[in-house]
Amino acid sequence: MSKPLQISADTAVKLAEQLGVPLEHLMHMPRHILLQKLAELAKNDSPASPPSEEKS
Repeated sequence: MSKPLQISADTAVKLAEQLGVPLEHLMHMPRHILLQKLAELAKNDSPASPPSEEKS
């Protein structure tokens, strides 16, 4: 069993709101799952990036 995440109460409340999960679930969520959800959230929130230049 993993220990609760080491984040501040304010950060936990904001993350729970943005991820749409109960605070208790967030605090006991495995770290790799939380990072995956944060990456998805960041991808959805960021504006479409310009296409990268390909080198030939």
